[in-house]
Amino acid sequence: MAVEDKLNNMMNDAIWVGQSLFSRGKVSGSAANLSFRYEDKVYVTRSGSCFGRLGEDDFAVLSMDGTVLNGIKPSKEWPLHLALFQKDQSAEAVIHTHSTYATYWSCQKWDGVSDLIPTPTPYLKMKVGEVGFVPYAPPGTEELFEAFRNSLKETNCYLLENHGPILADKTMLEAFYAIEELEEASNNAYLLKTTE
Repeated sequence: MAVEDKLNNMMNDAIWVGQSLFSRGKVSGSAANLSFRYEDKVYVTRSGSCFGRLGEDDFAVLSMDGTVLNGIKPSKEWPLHLALFQKDQSAEAVIHTHSTYATYWSCQKWDGVSDLIPTPTPYLKMKVGEVGFVPYAPPGTEELFEAFRNSLKETNCYLLENHGPILADKTMLEAFYAIEELEEASNNAYLLKTTE
């Protein structure tokens, strides 16, 4: 596949994923961000962008050290994306949302628990693996970025305390499937908890 074709396909997948998440109520307003890595550059949604209206002009282009290359201001949480790309060289996509049920579980108190979402089905483990936990710090702050870097471990999926989920995967579509499974498992776990 030609270089330009691969980049176009990755951009099209990112736009489709964002619009799909928005149209089905998994994100709202401008409260989400996503990115993909192509060669030595990261394409991350711009600050204040809405997934429901994503287009090619809604992506800031960053070098791997965080330098903006195209003059578009990236989401304030771009350092979280770079941290996951730097941690896992096989990852090409990151999605961060404030989806309802995963965010619910991010607001629980965990105190060292490793299985954060108590789902009875096998699919969360199969498609996502372990869900890590990152202690609270205000969104978009260096305190959050430091807490995130200090919490990184084997997994590529995390709940940011009182904030929501973020995960990385090998492609944008795989990241989409994983964030969908995380939200579905979180929903099931919530329903089971509230009907005990």
